[in-house]
Amino acid sequence: MDSVSEKKETISKNFIEMIIDKDIAEERCDTVITRFPPEPNGYLHIGHAKSILLNSGLAKKYNGKWNLRFDDTNPMKERTEFVQSIQNDVEWLTGQKMDNVFYASNYFDTMYEAAVKLIKKGKAFVCDLNADEMRQYRGTLTEPGKNSPYRDRSVEENLKLFEEMKDGKYPDGSKVLRAKIDMSSPNINMRDPIIYRVARMHHHNTGDKWCVYPMYDFAHPIEDAIEGITHSICTLEFEDHRPLYDWVLKELEYVNPPKQIEFAKLYLTNVITGKRYIKKLVEDGIVDGWDDPRLVSIAALRRRGFTPESLRMFMELCGVSKAQSSVDYGMLEYCIREDLKLKRSRVMAVLDPIKLVITNYPEGQIEYLEVTNNQENEELGMRKIPFGRELYIDREDFMIEPPKKYFRLYPGNEVRLMNAYFVKCEEYITDETGKVVEVRCTYDPETKCGTGFTGRKVKGTIHWVEATTAKKATVRLYENIVDEEKGVYNEDGSLNLNPNSLQVLEECYVEPSLADAKAYDSFQFVRQGYFCVDAKDSREDALVFNRIVSLKSSYKPV
Repeated sequence: MDSVSEKKETISKNFIEMIIDKDIAEERCDTVITRFPPEPNGYLHIGHAKSILLNSGLAKKYNGKWNLRFDDTNPMKERTEFVQSIQNDVEWLTGQKMDNVFYASNYFDTMYEAAVKLIKKGKAFVCDLNADEMRQYRGTLTEPGKNSPYRDRSVEENLKLFEEMKDGKYPDGSKVLRAKIDMSSPNINMRDPIIYRVARMHHHNTGDKWCVYPMYDFAHPIEDAIEGITHSICTLEFEDHRPLYDWVLKELEYVNPPKQIEFAKLYLTNVITGKRYIKKLVEDGIVDGWDDPRLVSIAALRRRGFTPESLRMFMELCGVSKAQSSVDYGMLEYCIREDLKLKRSRVMAVLDPIKLVITNYPEGQIEYLEVTNNQENEELGMRKIPFGRELYIDREDFMIEPPKKYFRLYPGNEVRLMNAYFVKCEEYITDETGKVVEVRCTYDPETKCGTGFTGRKVKGTIHWVEATTAKKATVRLYENIVDEEKGVYNEDGSLNLNPNSLQVLEECYVEPSLADAKAYDSFQFVRQGYFCVDAKDSREDALVFNRIVSLKSSYKPV
């Protein structure tokens, strides 16, 4: 490889890959092992997708492996439902069946013994201060903390008390085990942090075996070390916790300990990712679950119709860095458009129907027209669509008194029916309120698409579906669940909800070719956008489509 190409390869790598390259070159590790460690207390969201793809991508790039590990050290908020949803999301996003699935709770015995080891080394003690007292003793960012009055308990007393904590002899919150480090440390995380607490809670994995549970900052490095993780990739808020991470590994005398590396979180504009906010939206019935398509949980994005490929493209465009920044939601929409435009059939659907009757077309006759599924990708082939005397067109494609430069249907005007014939509006019918309910036209049989030429030209082309064979469907149109102009949050911390975030259209008609569409199948509806069959509510006899994204965007990729 010449020097120019070597330089290009180096430039293309992110800072984490450079660190790993250095570790391999210095023989610190020969196999790269990463992990994604979610706490099963909710559904994963778009930010977690970045971590999943980063960790799995690094393992793939370096021919290593990566683990899915449930950091289930806090049973108060954890549920089996969340465990299953997380595993489903990870496998869907990465496209691989996860064999390396681990639980922090499976290491509770090891963690308990690790705590005992610290006590025996004089590096941990049982403390009786309550939460308020501990806060007073901790100090501030500018003032050092004070030693706990229980800090100098003997090793023997600490061992006895800790065992009694494990055996359930003390009420919840009455005692904790703290690491003995440095109460004057400028890093508050190092001021004798709590590493175990008493908590009588049923655990989804270990049941009622334990009434003491490790704190995350103590458990996390032990989990990594047990699994042989070489590079523990975390988000930036854990940077100040790294000294404690390293302290635990050093005091427990692990050989070849993992290396923690921090990167910037993914922040997406005008979205809700906070679990407590989403939980409230679910409980208040504002959304129909953690997978409501207006949310950006991975399950919600999947239900709406986003693909794993589009999310991978999105993460590649975002990149990996140490600098915090926000990403325009339009970039995510750009990625799904780019992914679907050559993969999906372009079909006709009428979302706000008006009946169109071709008065000179033979009654009862249905003919089938052959059309291209995707004009930009011939490999998707052809299909046949029915055409007859009665059709549905979109209401916006007809006006009684049109403005200038309106080239669609109006009295006396002629337009092209997409893939079919020219039709000319002869008359229209309204109901008692003046609303147009039917448009009557004549057609020119010499203008059948691709077979005839009359010398006439028309400026407008509209889409349609044949009325007697079309399938009725419900269509859901989505906007951002928060008011983008006002921002996500009000001054009091409540959410700025958009009252128009969901519009449900019940009287829609789609081509009969969509009758067999299954959950997650997606299509481009001509002139309307990309749509996906809803996985929760759609049935064979009652199709429901979610709009993934509209066709047009103001977003321009850099």
